[in-house]
Amino acid sequence: MGNQLRRAGITGVASYVPEKILTNQDLEKMVDTDDEWIKSRTGIEERRIAAEDTATSDLAYRAAEAALEEADLAAEELDLIIVATVTPDMVFPATACLVQDRLGAEKAAAFDLQAGCSGFVYALATATQFVKAGAYDNVLVIGAETLSKITNWEDRNTCILFGDGAGAAVVQVVESGGILANVLGADGSGGELLKVPAGGSRQPTTIETVQNELHYMQMEGNQVFKFAVRIMGKSALKSIEKAGLQREDIDFFIPHQANTRIINAAAKRLKLSEEQVFVNLDKYGNTSAASIPIALAEAVEAGRINKGDNIVLVGFGAGLTWAASTIEWI
Repeated sequence: MGNQLRRAGITGVASYVPEKILTNQDLEKMVDTDDEWIKSRTGIEERRIAAEDTATSDLAYRAAEAALEEADLAAEELDLIIVATVTPDMVFPATACLVQDRLGAEKAAAFDLQAGCSGFVYALATATQFVKAGAYDNVLVIGAETLSKITNWEDRNTCILFGDGAGAAVVQVVESGGILANVLGADGSGGELLKVPAGGSRQPTTIETVQNELHYMQMEGNQVFKFAVRIMGKSALKSIEKAGLQREDIDFFIPHQANTRIINAAAKRLKLSEEQVFVNLDKYGNTSAASIPIALAEAVEAGRINKGDNIVLVGFGAGLTWAASTIEWI
């Protein structure tokens, strides 16, 4: 028999968001909407917007630096960098390679992972496997997005929802606790529900694709909402079970920050109180792959997660994808 599998855990987590704030009141001047309507339907009050000269790798780098400091790890010691994003700096090279260079993480392998808003948990699960198997000791996982760059600011159905930001976590070998279980899933038949149609090999960039606004996000909001309400609680419960725990063992819940109604439905299914659920959606809107790590970093910083707590992270997104992780905080 081979070596006993090692344990992997998060040893440092941090986030970074752009300075510029776009409020619901600002949006009222841009499209036909109002603050009360946005708040009642989504729970969002404001979101952060990256400057014109700021790319996803810039946000990712800032979050990564802070996470490494938190983990007391030098960039030179990193073995692997995974960046989860749907808004890379460019088609290639990978945003992870740009971050690797800027950090000076010379011995690290680097790649991007694209699983929509589930991306961070997908990347966390990938990092867990590398560490548990003994392939790598130090992995940096980043969720970073500049969704404002692919948002149609004239489409009132989508422009109210999204924002920019980045969160990063360092995954290393731990003695006890750590990442107990990951559950990943996909239903590609729902791919049409949330997409950027042009810019790939199916519809390469042309003057027509630009004129027809096909480089912006398109979403069938109601369909995605129904899917999310169904899958959030279900995948969270699956990962709790896989970790050998009961619903009652969960101390804290960090859901993808897309909509308060979706979050409340999932919390209800897990029978969690308001105090056990982290929500910062009101401040940042939906930051896709950055949403869960930003929330995790803020919850840790606020002292709402303590050593020994069992926490669940769960996301859903374009693909359609979903992912959940059950973790004993170290």
